[in-house]
Amino acid sequence: MKSIEIVYALPDSATTVSFNTEDDLSVEQVIGQCGILEKCPEIDLTKLAVGIWNRTCKLHQIVKDGDRIEIYRPLIADPKEARRRRAEKAKDEGRANKITGGRSGRRQS
Repeated sequence: MKSIEIVYALPDSATTVSFNTEDDLSVEQVIGQCGILEKCPEIDLTKLAVGIWNRTCKLHQIVKDGDRIEIYRPLIADPKEARRRRAEKAKDEGRANKITGGRSGRRQS
């Protein structure tokens, strides 16, 4: 018997489903059979990524006993864009050199 946990987290809540099977099932088959799609109808596997224990995987990957399938929601912000905005803000506030982007001021030894 394989014991599998399926998780879909939102900013304010998480849905967790435990699923047991004796068959060799893929991630997609487990998600389809475990009942999480009925609890969270907004899940669209054609648009969302999935993973096992925090490592992305393909929907056709076969699950093993003890696996935790995670359904990832899309990022709210582009990480590169957020980093660029933080760097610009640091330059504007004088915390970074406007030319090099490095820390402004001298370091004391």
